[in-house]
Amino acid sequence: MKKIIGLFFVLSIGVNFSFAKGRADIDIPSENVEYALSAQDIKEEEELKPLYTLKKPAGELINLKESWGYVMQNRKSEYNSDIPLTDVCYFAAEINSYGELVGVPKRSSLDVGNARCHLVIVCDSKSLTHFILNPNYDLRKQLIKDIVKAGAAYDGVQIDFELVPARDRKHFITFLSDLRYSLGSAKWFTVCVPARVKLLSEDIYPYAEIAKYSDRVFIMAYDESWSGSKPGPIASVDWCRRVMEYAQKTIPERKLIMGLPFYGRTWASETTAGAWYFSGANRIMTEHKVEEVTYENDIPTFKYTAQVEVTGYFNDTWSVLQLCRLYQEAGIKKMGFWRIGQEDPEFWKWVRLSK
Repeated sequence: MKKIIGLFFVLSIGVNFSFAKGRADIDIPSENVEYALSAQDIKEEEELKPLYTLKKPAGELINLKESWGYVMQNRKSEYNSDIPLTDVCYFAAEINSYGELVGVPKRSSLDVGNARCHLVIVCDSKSLTHFILNPNYDLRKQLIKDIVKAGAAYDGVQIDFELVPARDRKHFITFLSDLRYSLGSAKWFTVCVPARVKLLSEDIYPYAEIAKYSDRVFIMAYDESWSGSKPGPIASVDWCRRVMEYAQKTIPERKLIMGLPFYGRTWASETTAGAWYFSGANRIMTEHKVEEVTYENDIPTFKYTAQVEVTGYFNDTWSVLQLCRLYQEAGIKKMGFWRIGQEDPEFWKWVRLSK
């Protein structure tokens, strides 16, 4: 049975619906969405006394030759140079709708102490990724030049393209090859890849090929369960073991970084927000025994209270240490963490950097 670390709770909420033509549209925030906390929110959060208890870690410290951590440029306050990191990934410069590199973080704005600092490049559009990777367009050559220029202030550059179209598999590999050449051997070059347990047919992210052109390959060994899946761990021990075993077979030991998650997720048994057909609105009103519809400025409106079952899975120091020990026992000495600020602060007391 998989080791599961989770929270489960039930709540009642008031629900307001708005209607539009077409199907029910459900917006599910991704793990990258940030929510700003007010001073009052922070004070109330600090004053909360949990009713639950978490497992207390025990055993030996985790010895890492390389410890990689991501810092969001709009969340710099969550990072300090005392955190035991050898490498800081500054997240992130992006590609705009014109194929241009924008939002490059200022290297001088982050004090990383003695750690190396890497500029992360992301592209969050599948269609845009196609155009910047295809060598038939001038966008690719110019983008490579811009990345090299932006990366000059950093120790390294990292590519995190998670929406590469299937037809652009070869273009992605040649893009990495061209960028590696343009950066020069003195600059670190790393690539993020999704978790795999085997080589897929026409795999967009073939580990072995990508490793040829990079100094490090960062395995994003998380999102085993995601926003649209059934509730479950972000990264269970059994699943991570299979991801690790495949990675070790295909990536040289000196280049392999196993990524670990600090974050958690919740899933609800019923979605209470959306846009509905007329028939759908009437169906949910009937199901929830709505007896009154009022007209507000000639627009019908209603309310009901629903009981929603919410299941949560998260990571604490105990769970992250189990993954660290899994990797350490397999001889892996390079690990990375998504992301700084999301962690149980106690975790860092269990990490020691070794030469």
